[in-house]
Amino acid sequence: MQPRRQHLIDTAYRLFNEHGYHATGIDWILAESGVSKATLYKYFRSKEELILAVLEQRHQQLMDTLEQAVDEARSEGREPVLAIFDVLDNWFSSDGFFGCNFINASAEYSGAGDVIHQFAARHKRDMEQLIRENLTNDPDGSLAEELALLIDGAVVYAQTRGDRSAAKMARKMAKQLLVANQ
Repeated sequence: MQPRRQHLIDTAYRLFNEHGYHATGIDWILAESGVSKATLYKYFRSKEELILAVLEQRHQQLMDTLEQAVDEARSEGREPVLAIFDVLDNWFSSDGFFGCNFINASAEYSGAGDVIHQFAARHKRDMEQLIRENLTNDPDGSLAEELALLIDGAVVYAQTRGDRSAAKMARKMAKQLLVANQ
């Protein structure tokens, strides 16, 4: 990837996290990045296209991290799905936790037909699919849905209440759900 394009994505990601998508204007991104408007528009035709690039990068990073954690847990004989909650716990405890990019994006771009909203919804479906693929007993998919809801609830709880232990609480509930569905 071109260094300037990546620099724009990284700068936008940081600003969107800290201030929101609508509150962060193109001029702010340009000022923070030191990149010219012409360069930005060389890579992105619109702010929405930049937002989608940020979300795509975050989606890929998150899915890679979760898949690695799940695989590692499985190889160590631990419950793979619970590893997702361990990743959340590390994220919630980090300085880079500002809530979920996808929940925030879907709230700011709330129209069901909006491409940003649709991308956020796709991310959530992919998360649920990752959970589903790592469950041994979920014939109707309802357990995967419940665990996905629990994950999103933990993220919102940690963000809105400032309670960085939300992933630990959610992990405990997830463990109970897994035991009840064996």
